[in-house]
Amino acid sequence: MKSKIYTIILLLAFCGFAKSQLTMHKFINVGYVYQNQSFGEVGGKLLFLSNDDVLFRVGASALMGSANNEFAIMPKVNADFLLNFQKNVDFYHAHYFILGAEATNKYVAPKAGFSLFGILDLTGGYGFSVDKKGINGKELKGLNVNFTINIPLVMVK
Repeated sequence: MKSKIYTIILLLAFCGFAKSQLTMHKFINVGYVYQNQSFGEVGGKLLFLSNDDVLFRVGASALMGSANNEFAIMPKVNADFLLNFQKNVDFYHAHYFILGAEATNKYVAPKAGFSLFGILDLTGGYGFSVDKKGINGKELKGLNVNFTINIPLVMVK
């Protein structure tokens, strides 16, 4: 039931963007995630925008770390809105406010934070456990902190 609600919210979000032509940019992301345990993150994101006031990102990545002295890997999906309604700025938008959520097979975490140029992200939130067994016997719930570097593929080529 929860997944249906999240799907409906995601579809409604895309409907809001459907009124104008969207531009899409691809990113590789690397970062650090703390969710009652430390994880490294590697993955990819897609950024959708029609102007630079409101941006929408979706991504998928792998979280890798040690839980209870055993190596573990978890898949992660996330969706974010980047917001900045400043007008008449010289250097486009240098910073954005982030609202979003991430989900794995072990937890779901709504989050909020800040982004510098859409490249350096610092977000925090609270993770709600989906699987009481957790990962390697450690339940993942509580404080959620993310530090992410998003590298545009245009820069890699």
